[in-house]
Amino acid sequence: MRIKGLQIFTSSLKKQRHFYATVLNLPVRTVSVSKIEVEIGYSLIQFEYNPEATPYHIAFHISAKKENEALKWLKKRIPILKMGDCEIVYFSDWNAKSLYFYDADHNIMEFISRRHLHKSATEAFSENDICGIAEIGLATQNVKNVYDKVHQEIGLEKYSGDFEKFCPIGDDLGLLITIDNQQKKTWFPTTDKAENSEFSLKFSHQHKNKKLHFDGEDVSFT
Repeated sequence: MRIKGLQIFTSSLKKQRHFYATVLNLPVRTVSVSKIEVEIGYSLIQFEYNPEATPYHIAFHISAKKENEALKWLKKRIPILKMGDCEIVYFSDWNAKSLYFYDADHNIMEFISRRHLHKSATEAFSENDICGIAEIGLATQNVKNVYDKVHQEIGLEKYSGDFEKFCPIGDDLGLLITIDNQQKKTWFPTTDKAENSEFSLKFSHQHKNKKLHFDGEDVSFT
């Protein structure tokens, strides 16, 4: 699943614009008085103002094996979220290493470096190594129901985990990080509550373009 577009909500539109433009050095444009768009490599995030917005978990692909360079780059700009004493987390089953931080809305953001994707010829890290959206968190009270609908409609498979607490759906290119927010109540690596935050997703899978909407309880497709 290659994620092309993600629409989410923010209660801090000006702060988010400043963060993505000046901290991460990404292209940002104003869509309207209530919306901005941020280019994330081949993906696009649209932030829409909503004073009642709740936080998200979102991951960006970065160039393969550049997590150490990315860590140095980020630490010059913002604090890193640690797992214990670890600033970089190794997921051996996923063939990936990740680091975490907050954006201006307290969304839990992740840079994930998969060892076999998005190879780069350069050594230094820059915003050009932020390649696209890798993951969006989906907190629900019925993981199995969400999986069944996504699998039937789109053909996406369970990537890992189970249908009880934690069930990533998709593939190496893109994942719905689906969790039961009644049992697994926080987003890794924090103690932050996993909110059932609404979003819309545009992606391609098996050469077909799809749209998914999560309304905070269930998913639908167009």
